[in-house]
Amino acid sequence: MADQTAANFFGALTTRPPLDPDLAPVEEARGAVFPALSDATLAEIRGQITAGSPGLDSEALTAGGRVRVEERQVPGPDGAPDITVLILSPVEDRGPKGGILSLHGGGMIMGGRRDHVSHLLPHVIDGSAVIVSVEYRLAPDHPDPAPVEDCYAGLVWMAKNAAELGIDPERLLIAGVSGGGLAAGTALLARDRAFPQLSHQVLICPMLDDRFETHSSRMVDREGVWDRYSNLYAWTSVLGERRGGPEVSQYAAPARAEDLSRLPRTYIDTGSAEGFRDEILIYAGRLSEAGVSVDFHMWGGGFHGSDMSVGDAAVSRASNATREEFIRRALDR
Repeated sequence: MADQTAANFFGALTTRPPLDPDLAPVEEARGAVFPALSDATLAEIRGQITAGSPGLDSEALTAGGRVRVEERQVPGPDGAPDITVLILSPVEDRGPKGGILSLHGGGMIMGGRRDHVSHLLPHVIDGSAVIVSVEYRLAPDHPDPAPVEDCYAGLVWMAKNAAELGIDPERLLIAGVSGGGLAAGTALLARDRAFPQLSHQVLICPMLDDRFETHSSRMVDREGVWDRYSNLYAWTSVLGERRGGPEVSQYAAPARAEDLSRLPRTYIDTGSAEGFRDEILIYAGRLSEAGVSVDFHMWGGGFHGSDMSVGDAAVSRASNATREEFIRRALDR
């Protein structure tokens, strides 16, 4: 189902803004490393990402002995297997801390619990946060609703065990890099199921919309590691024949939510040259219209995840510093 041609799906090409000069060579090189996503190449790409992913090593995550690294099996959704969570907590206990549920990226089809936690690690090192990172089930082996329900189960476990983890239940954050789409869906579930109460959501270049109706969803063509074809493959893996149709849940594709009220204060960002740009911009505007406090940032010349992969570029430093300050204020509230 997921492995299908997209030649006639998108229609005419659209114009992409230029990449930042510091970022362009990296995006071009990244696109040359990975084969195009398909059923035949998914296992190979998963292996490449695992082999080359920073932060997989427990010794690195300890930050020289300042961070305690633990893994546990915790209850999954009703009737589903237990899930594995990675727990990162400060060795030096300075009292109750904020709790951050971290959801890795990878289009809901690849990646793991140790991915995309390194950008949050400074908040553990300084004693202000505990991170719980969820190993959610991946499509196409486990299509919707498995990924988002696993994430919600991880959030419920973190909230119910806040005292044991040293977490202040009034400071529960959810964060995702590309997995920001799952973070947004999990936040909607928490609101609608009335537990737990989130204080903030941090949606980093989130994947929000399966419908491919925006300009930017069609503009990144055969370049980088996440173009429109990769996006189509991922959404089809998650949703199957429902993709783009009327039966897709708002928890799978948060852009479909009709009511965005009563959601936590939100940080949301995007690059100007990435495929998710317009759905992110629209979502940020709709959140604000619904009365949610929103910090929205669009970084000129940025591609998908560029501030994580090219951290020394000037635009990446600005993006990372802005997000880090938001999270720091959220944890100190």
